[in-house]
Formats: sequence, C-alpha cells, structure tokens
Amino acid sequence: MQYFRKIVGDRIYLSPRGASDEEIEKFTEWMNDFQVTDYINKSEQIMTAIGEKEWLENTARKNENKNFNIIDLNSNKLIGTIGLEKFNWTSRNAVLGIFIGDKNYRNNGYGTEAIKLLLEFGFKYLNLHSIRLSLLSVNELYFKLLGIQQEQSILIEKILNDTENTDDKKIKSLFDLS
Repeated sequence: MQYFRKIVGDRIYLSPRGASDEEIEKFTEWMNDFQVTDYINKSEQIMTAIGEKEWLENTARKNENKNFNIIDLNSNKLIGTIGLEKFNWTSRNAVLGIFIGDKNYRNNGYGTEAIKLLLEFGFKYLNLHSIRLSLLSVNELYFKLLGIQQEQSILIEKILNDTENTDDKKIKSLFDLS
C-alpha cells in the first residue's frame, strides 16, 4: 500500500486516510479489538469489513474532517489513526480523536508524536484557536503524562498572548508547543 507523507515526524508520518483493502482490513480488525475500542468508547459495536469499507469510503469522500493514518516512517506500516472533527469555524475549534491500533506500537510515544504533528497542522495550517482532546477515564496513561486528575476532556489552546497558566505549560511541554 502506498501512503502519502503529508505530515512527517521523527518516527512516524501522517497520511490522508483512504479506503484501500489494507485500511479496510486493519480498521475492521482494530474496531473488533476490545484493547482498542475500550479506549474510544465503541466496544458495543460489531464492525464488519463491509461496514468498515462503507464508513472509510464515506469519510474519505467527505472532506469535512481531517483524518489521517499514522504510519511508521521506517517500515511504512499502518499503526493507527488520528484526526480532527466537529469543527466550529466561527470559534476556530475542533475535536481531536486518536487510537494506536497496532498493539506493538502502544505506550511507546507514537500517539504523543502523532498528536504533536496534528496540533501543529491544526494551529498552523487550519488556523484553529483550540483543539479539544476527550479522554475516557480508562486512558490513565495520558492523565499521568499530563499530570491531571481524571477528567472528561482537556482543551489545548493556541496561546495568543504572553500569559499562560500551569495547565497550558504542562500541555505545551508535553507536546512541545513552545
């Protein structure tokens, strides 16, 4: 499968998500894996290859969301997905969604790198002012990394002036948004 290097990081790159046979197979596998779906609140769903193909084709056709595959830079292996959705262009904000589907890449910083790349894209190229990342209480790793108590979501804002609160500094530090 050929992927396109839209946004390149140190270990991964983000490629626009499509609906290839490989993507359909991988996403169907991941959407039926409780280790993935428990973290994205979709464990009650049963996903077939036909249903996943239809969903991927529809989201690839519509350009309202900015969805990307997360690809290992060295092996060109599809390891997960990340995207921005629920845009409010008047307020210049969006919601970020992510999961690392390949279990061999989980808890190794690939998600953090993907978030960093997508935040830069959202703030620099889409001119967003804020991006909300919703976390379920089962996702303890990010709460630990951010040094916050379990909450439903965090707001990552583009700092438009010189004043910053402590949470802004934690988030900017974690994702290197200085």
